[in-house]
Amino acid sequence: QLQLVESGGGLVQPGGPMTLSCSASGFPFAKYSMAWFRQAPGKDREGVSCINANSRATTNYADSVKGRFTISRNNANNTVYLVMNSLKDDDTAAYYCAAKVECVHYPDDWSNQDMSWGQGTQVTVSA
Repeated sequence: QLQLVESGGGLVQPGGPMTLSCSASGFPFAKYSMAWFRQAPGKDREGVSCINANSRATTNYADSVKGRFTISRNNANNTVYLVMNSLKDDDTAAYYCAAKVECVHYPDDWSNQDMSWGQGTQVTVSA
């Protein structure tokens, strides 16, 4: 059974860093692209970053997080990470890990019928 378990959320001050982790199980992790999405109150869920399963582990980012967030993966321990720096109030949201995405240029194109979601972890940026 496929499982995605996010961790690392919490309260952080503006400008601060935070790292999210997503531990995956129940599927061949190394063969699939992974992504982070987020959903703020009253807003639609949006793609934040994705990472491919190819040998170069190519990545894509939403414009709003480019230069501040970094996605990576460790296929040895079936984990995908999101390192977030220079956090802003607008980054406050529930962050979701997703498996089996289409990691292409535009975040609106990442979703597909085969993808799976974690339960989410809350990130709150506030002074």
